Amino acid sequence: MKPFLEALDQRVLVCDGAMGTMLYAKGVFINRCFDSLNVMSADTVTEIHQDYVRAGADVLETNTFGANRVKLRAFGLGDRVRDINVEGARIARRAARDQAYVAGAIGPLGVRIEPWGKMGTDEAESYFREQAEALLEGGVDLFVIETFRDLNEVGAAIAAVRSLCPLPIVAQMTIEDDGNSLDGTPPEQFAPELEKRGADVIGVNCSIGPAHMLETVERMASVTRARLSAQPNAGRPRDIEGRNIYLSSPEYMASYARRFVQQGVRLVGGCCGTTPEHIRQIKAAIKQAGSERTRPSDPPGAVLLDPPPALVPRAEKSQFAAALAAGRFATVVELMPPKGHVSDEIVEQARTLKIRGVDVVNIPDGPRGPRMSALSLAVLVQQKAGIETVLQYSCRDRNLLGMQSDLLGAHAMGVRNLAIVTGDARTVGDYPDATVVFDVDSVGLTNVISRLNRGLDIGGQAIGMPTAFHVGVMVNPGAEDLDAEVRRFEYKVEAGAEYAITRPVFDPSTFERLYKRIESARIPILAGLWPFESVLEAEYMANEVPDVLVPDKVIERMRGAQDGAAAAAQGIAIARETALAVRGMAQGVHVAASGGRIEAALSVLDGLRP
Repeated sequence: MKPFLEALDQRVLVCDGAMGTMLYAKGVFINRCFDSLNVMSADTVTEIHQDYVRAGADVLETNTFGANRVKLRAFGLGDRVRDINVEGARIARRAARDQAYVAGAIGPLGVRIEPWGKMGTDEAESYFREQAEALLEGGVDLFVIETFRDLNEVGAAIAAVRSLCPLPIVAQMTIEDDGNSLDGTPPEQFAPELEKRGADVIGVNCSIGPAHMLETVERMASVTRARLSAQPNAGRPRDIEGRNIYLSSPEYMASYARRFVQQGVRLVGGCCGTTPEHIRQIKAAIKQAGSERTRPSDPPGAVLLDPPPALVPRAEKSQFAAALAAGRFATVVELMPPKGHVSDEIVEQARTLKIRGVDVVNIPDGPRGPRMSALSLAVLVQQKAGIETVLQYSCRDRNLLGMQSDLLGAHAMGVRNLAIVTGDARTVGDYPDATVVFDVDSVGLTNVISRLNRGLDIGGQAIGMPTAFHVGVMVNPGAEDLDAEVRRFEYKVEAGAEYAITRPVFDPSTFERLYKRIESARIPILAGLWPFESVLEAEYMANEVPDVLVPDKVIERMRGAQDGAAAAAQGIAIARETALAVRGMAQGVHVAASGGRIEAALSVLDGLRP
């Protein structure tokens, strides 16, 4: 057989269809690791490959889409990466014989990588390299890197393959009906970028049917002269008695295959829901249409980009931001969202705090139990009490696109100050069986907001006027692994954090220990304070709350109180003394008192005023 790219330049090649769909049709449960069948039921995989060869497929993709260490680890198969990939390639090779090319299929890792997630690009590249090495050992002719939503991740996969060999690479993004990737990157951006990163063939696959994919291919063709590929689903799935059924017929798919070719696509195939019959019809349609390249050969003209919008200076983002930028000592008090939908009491507390000279009210996100959302309360407090808020925003239970929408809405309603937290993964509160979702952590979300402040969404598209968020993060002086805490803090500053609030500190040495490690970051640090109400609360904080340091001497002082009133007064005194001791290092304080005791918080602050 001719080299793959040479053959592709001479005629349109047809890739195979879905593997998962066919395995499911053969009775393999959907919760199985399909990739593991390469070593556990090779005959089943071989039979499917052979069906596609008989249908006329020119390219067989190995059954290794999810065979990277990260995904296999979820099935307890992390140590079988090499075996599964090598066998996947060998099975496809035996089925292909000399009638089809074998493409090593590589899919996403299933986790977010930087700048959105915790995994570094170099770590992601190492996982892809491990998989690609095994596929090479098995004897593939090319690689298909497909169904990616994130350009950074697909770039890591391309780099991994390129570090090993010069074999052809087909790189394919997965898209929504609007043609943009699932993260919102338009084809006008990802098509040239895939070509720049070293892909020989660029295209789109999965998620949608052929009609919208054709529109995307047309947009790609207008900005690149690279070879194109298209592998749509057999339409959108329909749930019929608990099963996902794809309803696009082979004839319908074949009609669009001809249109793909007319737009210059050189590699046509199918994704979810497609079968050997779909491929047979696609092959016949392409033969009838011929495979001449119909796109113009001249390169596209330069794309004129609007100049980037001016960024909002930090001091102009909010009154709180202006105070910190001017070096003024700032005071923040936390107000917990109420249970239910009535906010009158909290709004009244916010008015009191404003009258008493507090700069900002912090609204915590994701508290235990069914409470009003932090965003809603932040807007109500600003509108009704006339005091600025810091909206604490948690990554928990929100996906990345949903977060972006929330934040744009918050900005439209006047919220400017943010305190970004990852959120608590533990099952706590009134619903211990509730699940949690994490798409990104606080570092990733800080990167998202920094991009919004530059006028771009996560897909790199302009949003018009840039946002003016004043971005804060949390840092924990009592972390058991302070080295790791400092590293994460540095990542947050690099991502765009402009100030930080610490978790509660109960003696100056705890704060100083952290401050000496992070003062070089040169962003304002607000010391977190918590006036104990009782001995019980102090003992609970010391013994049951992770990564909070309450010194023995503080516990002893609380135990020395004669009654409840004396204990509360002692708690206020300890918090006030701590604040006075760290004032030379901290540029403000954040006071949180249990049970909404704003008088206790104000008593702490009264001790700080001249």
